[in-house]
Amino acid sequence: MRCGFGIAISMVGIVVFLASAPAQAQALDREQIETVTGLKGSYSQEERVFKVSRPRTDLKVSVEGWWMPPYMGLTSWAAFTPAQDGRVMVMGDLVLLEDEVNAVMSAALESGLEVTALHNHFFFDQPKVYFMHIGGMGDTDTLAAGVRHALRTVDRIRAASPRPAPSFGPPDIPTTNSIAAEPLDRILRVKGQASQGMYKAVFGREATMHDGTRVAKEMGVNTWAAFAGSDETAVVDGDFAVLENELQPVLKSLRGHGINIVAIHHHMTHESPRLLFLHYWGKGKAADLAGAVKATLAVQAGVH
Repeated sequence: MRCGFGIAISMVGIVVFLASAPAQAQALDREQIETVTGLKGSYSQEERVFKVSRPRTDLKVSVEGWWMPPYMGLTSWAAFTPAQDGRVMVMGDLVLLEDEVNAVMSAALESGLEVTALHNHFFFDQPKVYFMHIGGMGDTDTLAAGVRHALRTVDRIRAASPRPAPSFGPPDIPTTNSIAAEPLDRILRVKGQASQGMYKAVFGREATMHDGTRVAKEMGVNTWAAFAGSDETAVVDGDFAVLENELQPVLKSLRGHGINIVAIHHHMTHESPRLLFLHYWGKGKAADLAGAVKATLAVQAGVH
């Protein structure tokens, strides 16, 4: 009787375990990932991860005058693993030249992927190489198609121009600055700072660090926008301080207004709440650029 009772309890335990086990027990469709991305992959049984990669064999990159093989870190990749509720998670890193970054970022965002970081890995590299980290949760087809769209955007850019572009393109920014401050004050609804024909608006946030010490605008926890050039032909550069759940909406808004993203990273450690910083650069009419910043601030404010 005791033996039978013990078996019964064990069987109940097994049933409960199986019933509560997450749907991540489902196997990845590796063939589907390869078909959709157009890339061959490798599978880690231990971590249940299927990883596809594409070395940037089309690039000739030197670091300190040494020609770097793709094996040494010039390979784009995307890794897929099962998640809960039958979904799949993807994480990856795309190796990009400067003139590829923003088109590829838009392609990734439009395809349902997230962009989580943008930075350099080397110094003294020619041409400059940047690394854009991507992620996402969803079904296999959508995520794999997003990776394919991002990589095919690279192919399209390089097919149109084998040599990397030296700039974002026209217009050229005037060498003499003559930005009118009042119109930008009205658009941004803030009293900005004017200096030698340039203009800057700063929007503070608050956080705590380490032992609970408060940090805010003057300690660098802020979003800012600086304008130079003329009212008709201006440049704006700046920084958005975002919470993690604000990052994707802010990126989509800025890219939707034609603003280029040039870096995504952190500035601090041990802060609460967790803050990320994205740096941007745009050219056009000063009022239009200020309108893009204002619209993005509104999008950010609407994130809950």
